[in-house]
Order: sequence, then structure tokens, then C-alpha cells
Amino acid sequence: MAETLAVPKRRRLIVLIAVTLFLLVGSWFLTRQEEIGTIIVSFPNGRQIETEVADTPEKIFFGLAFREELPHGGGMLYIYEKSDRHRIHTKGFTFPVDLIWADESRHVVHVLEQVAPCPKDPCPSYGPPPENARYIILTAKGFVGAEQVTPGMELKFALRM
Repeated sequence: MAETLAVPKRRRLIVLIAVTLFLLVGSWFLTRQEEIGTIIVSFPNGRQIETEVADTPEKIFFGLAFREELPHGGGMLYIYEKSDRHRIHTKGFTFPVDLIWADESRHVVHVLEQVAPCPKDPCPSYGPPPENARYIILTAKGFVGAEQVTPGMELKFALRM
């Protein structure tokens, strides 16, 4: 009698485990977001930089915090869901950066050079730009001056997979 009761319990347990695994795997596929690879930002003078994409609130919040440096010829591209007069802070950054705000059509609307890192609170915020922006590009200090980046320039973005 005890053996006949153990078989249905074992089957229920196996079905429960299978359903749980199915739900976990299904939710992983449904919530998985495709990672955007590297975006190459091209400037009118032909200069290009490879940017790491920050397109979630978490990535934008941390940005370049706690990193030692930007890779040579690299940067970070913040992509916001909507255009607005976005501000940025450099809390936790360990090196200065140049900041470039660009609008929905990828025209530069504002630049700041040699923005200092902020090791601890209180940290200033930079911006807002004079016009709405959808993108902020963080580059190595000196980039804006060396490449003569000015408001009105049109940038080009290309996805590298």
C-alpha cells in the first residue's frame, strides 16, 4: 500500500519540477533584452570613437564610475528613452571626461570640457543643455578641444555587432 502511494507523489514532484523549470526558462527568454554592441560615433572631420552603450537606468546611473580609464579611442554613449534636458554627474569617476550632448537627429547641442571626477558626495551635476538631447557622449578629456567639437555638428552612429 505504501509503495502505491509513493509512485503518485513521485510523479507529482517530477511534474512540479518540470513546470517550474519551464516557467523559469520561459521567463528568462521573455525578459531577456538584446545587448546593443558597440556603437561607432563618427565626427564630421572623419574621427571615430568606439562607444560602450549605456541604455538602461542602471548603466546610465553608474556610467564610467569605478573604472581606471577609457580605452584609447573609446567612450561611452548614454541613450535615453526620450529627449529631454538631461543632466549628468561624475560620482565615482576616477578621471576627467569631456561631455557631448546630441539631440534626436544626432546634432551636437552642448559640450563641456574636462569635467572633473567626483570621488564622494556631494557631487555636482552637469547640464542641462540649452536644448533637449537624447544622447550624451563621454570621451577622454581633451577630445572636444582636439577634435573641435562644437554645437551644430552632425554625428553619425553605426552599430558594431
